[in-house]
Amino acid sequence: MTNPDRTTENNGRNAGEKARRFGIDPSTRELVIGSIRIPLPRSRLARVGLGVTLIFGGLLGFLPVLGFWMLPLGFVVLSHDLPLVRRWRRRFAVWWTKRRRPAN
Repeated sequence: MTNPDRTTENNGRNAGEKARRFGIDPSTRELVIGSIRIPLPRSRLARVGLGVTLIFGGLLGFLPVLGFWMLPLGFVVLSHDLPLVRRWRRRFAVWWTKRRRPAN
């Protein structure tokens, strides 16, 4: 027999893990990308500076050391502090989810 309390506990834990596969975990202030967790600075000014630097580096992605992968990472870091960027990121996430969903 299965224990219903244990099943509910596992479902809640798995749902929480799945929800935090990409983005910023507000409780720990870490950037979560899959199983990788990167701590962010506590200072708002430092986070905004880091986000702007990542976006600028992403625009120079054609250079050997920098890459275009820095653009989305910079927008995720900025979306933690700037509501305008948060709205853009959320709209993009909704658009991307609708696009990937099979049309039935």
